[in-house]
Amino acid sequence: MTNDFWETASPLYKKVVFSGMAFLGVGIVLTVIANLSHITWLVYASMAIIGVGLVTHLAGLGIRVRDAKRRLKQ
Repeated sequence: MTNDFWETASPLYKKVVFSGMAFLGVGIVLTVIANLSHITWLVYASMAIIGVGLVTHLAGLGIRVRDAKRRLKQ
């Protein structure tokens, strides 16, 4: 068994990172749809969804740092 971070990552970290990636993916798809359809309000809504995805992803990085610090203390 390799000892990479993903195998030893906490379930919370995995959930937060996947949630962030899902928000980013949905936001990008909605942005493309909105721009092709010329729907202005959907462009702004999709930008907000992308922002939520970025914030969620950054929260996942914070959780990763916290877990790494806990692992080093042991």
